[in-house]
Amino acid sequence: MKIRRLFALSTLFALAGGAVCAAPAQAPADARITAMVNRVSAGDLRAIDAKLVGFGTRNAFSETTSTSTRGVFAARDWLRSQFEDIAKQSGGRMTVSYDTYVQPKTDRTPRDVTISSVIAVLKGDDPDGRMYVMSSHYDSRNSEGNDATLDAPGADDNGSGTSAVLEAAKAMASTRFHGTIVFACFDGEEQGLFGSGHYAQVLKGQNADVLGDLNNDIIGTSVGPHGERAPYTVRVFSQALPDDAKVSYVNLVGSENDSPSRELARYVKEAGEAYVKPMNGEMIYRADRFLRGGDQESFTAQGFPAMRFVEKYENFNHQHQTIRTEHGIEYGDLMKFVDYEYVARVTRMNVAALASLALAPEPPANVEMLTKELGYDSTLRWEKVPHAVSYEIVWRETTAPLWERSKNVGDVTQATVPVSKDDYILGVRAVGANGLRSPVVYPKPVRK
Repeated sequence: MKIRRLFALSTLFALAGGAVCAAPAQAPADARITAMVNRVSAGDLRAIDAKLVGFGTRNAFSETTSTSTRGVFAARDWLRSQFEDIAKQSGGRMTVSYDTYVQPKTDRTPRDVTISSVIAVLKGDDPDGRMYVMSSHYDSRNSEGNDATLDAPGADDNGSGTSAVLEAAKAMASTRFHGTIVFACFDGEEQGLFGSGHYAQVLKGQNADVLGDLNNDIIGTSVGPHGERAPYTVRVFSQALPDDAKVSYVNLVGSENDSPSRELARYVKEAGEAYVKPMNGEMIYRADRFLRGGDQESFTAQGFPAMRFVEKYENFNHQHQTIRTEHGIEYGDLMKFVDYEYVARVTRMNVAALASLALAPEPPANVEMLTKELGYDSTLRWEKVPHAVSYEIVWRETTAPLWERSKNVGDVTQATVPVSKDDYILGVRAVGANGLRSPVVYPKPVRK
């Protein structure tokens, strides 16, 4: 065991056929991505959030009492009008629609309710139609989840995330991408992920090639309830295992931290940090917080990779609360508690990650690790994908959170690196002519 371990370590810096370097998040900055990131405006985000708060309540059950100025459907119609204005920049590539259906009564809700989400699709040029989603929910609630009468401003939960989606669409609409990008503002999240659950099922029914959902929910506050400050940190939640994963298999191959959602989260962290300094994406190995949930779970339930952005320090006095002051404590989700410069930084991370994903090649297909015989090295093979000019094998210690080393093996479909498959986690990613890389794919071990 010691001999094999020393052999593997000695080869990390001297692989035959080329140099090995620390695995970068991306290539040197792409001018197009930098330009999109720089278009994000904290002032515009504040103005969007102010408009959303101005609708008084966006509770899903206000649909029957909505007017042109108050209620969930007033907010919905305004969001659609904003996306339609943005679509004019896209040269006909962006379309805007509602995803509307009647949600039957559940044990948490008093009646059937019409749920209507706003969906803006920016079409990419890939013929296979790979898709990336940036999502939020635009509905809000107060202390009573189904109350449609009292105000529920929802400035942070989730006016912040909805503002980010709209602002990202504005920043990206004029750019042409390989992958299709969906900007989604879901309804009915507070009652049970209604809007996202329906839309994810629609996409699954269409056999849509959804390669990632970046969900934004509560991304507005940089100061915690006790004065804690984290203006440059955002949490990145991701699910470990697909719902249909076999635990015995995962234990055997050691893939518990390499689900498609985890690889997406790593990619989002690294791309976001590369373009938005000094932001830190704090990886949380969990689908979401305890007693809470988010729309990303609707996507993972359908087998799509997904992750969630959340501010570092949440103040629960300002979430799911009717506006009031009790014992000197101010309750309510109000704009004055939102840091729009912080929202802008998180929005820029979304833009950087989405643009990197949609401009890069898609991940290599059918990645396998050959395990037909014992050995001190690792052989991987894969199928080529459009827009890729070469491929990289990457690896890390089994206890490391991020990829540590890489080797570009050229425009091939199989390669061997003298790194022990027993001692390291390995994967493969595609590299485009523009230097942008795909997310990593964890290999399936095969004996043939």
